[in-house]
Amino acid sequence: MMIGSLTHGTAVVLILLKALFLATHATEDEIFTNHLLVQLHEGAHDEAHQLATEHGFHSARKLPFGEGLFHFYPQNTHQRRSKRSLRHRQHLEKDRRVKNVLDQEGFGRQKRGYRSIDEIYIKMTDPLFSKQWYLINTGQADGTPGLDLNVAEAWGLGYTGRGITIAIMDDGIDYLHPDLASNYNAEASFDFSSNDPYPYPRYTNDWFNSHGTRCAGEVSAAANNNICGVGVAYNSKVAGIRMLDQPFMTDIIEASSISHMPQVIDIYSASWGPTDDGKTVDGPRELTLQAMADGVNKGRGRKGSIYVWASGDGGSYDDCNCDGYASSMWTISINSAINDGRTALYDESCSSTLASTFSNGRKRNPEAGVATTDLYGNCTLRHSGTSAAAPEAAGVFALALEANPNLTWRDMQHLSVLTSKRNQLHDEVHQWRRNGVGLEFNHLFGYGVLDAGGMVKMAKEWKTVPERFHCVAGSLQDVHKIQSGGKLILTISTDSCQGKDNFVRYLEHVQAVVTVNGSRRGDLNINMTSPMGTKSILLSCRPRDDDAKVGFDKWPFMTTHTWGEDPRGTWVLEVGFQGDEPQRGALKEWTLMLHGTQSAPYIDQIVRNYQSKLAMSKKEELEEELDEAVERSLKSLLSKN
Repeated sequence: MMIGSLTHGTAVVLILLKALFLATHATEDEIFTNHLLVQLHEGAHDEAHQLATEHGFHSARKLPFGEGLFHFYPQNTHQRRSKRSLRHRQHLEKDRRVKNVLDQEGFGRQKRGYRSIDEIYIKMTDPLFSKQWYLINTGQADGTPGLDLNVAEAWGLGYTGRGITIAIMDDGIDYLHPDLASNYNAEASFDFSSNDPYPYPRYTNDWFNSHGTRCAGEVSAAANNNICGVGVAYNSKVAGIRMLDQPFMTDIIEASSISHMPQVIDIYSASWGPTDDGKTVDGPRELTLQAMADGVNKGRGRKGSIYVWASGDGGSYDDCNCDGYASSMWTISINSAINDGRTALYDESCSSTLASTFSNGRKRNPEAGVATTDLYGNCTLRHSGTSAAAPEAAGVFALALEANPNLTWRDMQHLSVLTSKRNQLHDEVHQWRRNGVGLEFNHLFGYGVLDAGGMVKMAKEWKTVPERFHCVAGSLQDVHKIQSGGKLILTISTDSCQGKDNFVRYLEHVQAVVTVNGSRRGDLNINMTSPMGTKSILLSCRPRDDDAKVGFDKWPFMTTHTWGEDPRGTWVLEVGFQGDEPQRGALKEWTLMLHGTQSAPYIDQIVRNYQSKLAMSKKEELEEELDEAVERSLKSLLSKN
């Protein structure tokens, strides 16, 4: 049931929301909680707190999404629902002021990456700065010199994140930490685990709740204060959104976190997601999807909230296209490399990853981890996982936003594609390839490692990309059997809605909404090839996934690898089984969804470096526009004759 309206979206977006909700709902054992989503009749909104206490709840909090929606929460937020609270719910439903009541199911969310420099030309007094190889890599900890985020160039141009607020959605932030206190944005912070404005981490003997504090230090640790290290955007403000530290997650908590103060918070950094066990297929529920859609459409004065997501720590056993957060078009999914350019052993690969930053990995050197702030005023050299990668990306994006506050959420994705670099990144499994317009990409690293200097320089003169359109290019609804030893090959030919208002000429994201099952889901492999010849691996083998019943139900596999291509022509889907054991299955639906612009996105951009990806893309666009103009003229002449 969807409450409220999505007046900003198109019918296609509604289809996507519902498809992903259906695909992710009821995939785990149900956990009933004492949290309720309550919709009140108009005129009763001011009575929400009184109504909540009358019916045995601690209080009510108005939700910023939907109409007349409130979160009714108990005194003890950690409890599961009891029979007594079930009676409270039933009485509440009968109250004349109440329009609707929805239970909040509990489900699992897991933190990503929580596992038990000499002075160059940037002078910093912070003791760990020389060990922050991901900022300036001079070969520390046996790393590869020059393999870093190139923040020195951005800082040298005067960009340090000033005026930008990044929210760390996690297990809290030690906002009393002397390296974070001066940059802490208390106004934009909130604790959705305890429903108060103080997102301080809950104490545990093993420091398990250090995750958010470590992520915060990577973004906003202050510079030149003789404490720990330096944040990527060391003059930015950091907000704490505590939302992970409870025995279960709920849709309300996720949606509330993602939609918290979207006119104050610029960037939301998330280093968590569904369990990275190689067998889970899960993603955001309905309210969270609605909140995320609201964020990209209405956040930051309608320029769009920027959501940065860690791609996942399931390694070769998992595929981040099975994670509905990392594979969302509305998020920027970030993977990681270690300090010599190789993949980390926990890195997941998928076609939805846009770019990469850095984390620790295979090196045994104790200084090869990510240096940052830790709980209770401490520092650490041991932050790790793609958890460490996402906040670094958020810091780079903060530098770009300072350079150009008018950037939209889509502008940031375009800048990531155009300025990320292959550098010395090396993936032993997947080769670097070029798509149909010459953009180089890798199945694990995306379009390369973020380059802060390159991004701020391009951002300064960036012109907002054209309006985005959505085209349902075609759909196959018949049942097609899949057998071991062969491949099911299907095609959809499309004109990409040419001649209609929603024509898509230059691609951004492509989704293959697929319903498929097999006798062993983990052995399924799905590839899709674009009309310009770019093959995207939509689903890799997942050896730990034994599912034989659920499969994928209207699951939107996403690829960014065809960025900038012309989608018109024939798309090819290949589905088969990998492995020695004989398997069988059936594909029941393939719907092809194209997202992009009608006009060339880079044709009006200013080119400063004629060896850049922007220069190459702009040249490609100009040639295509010229060819199409000539073709139209010839057709016009022939029709007249």
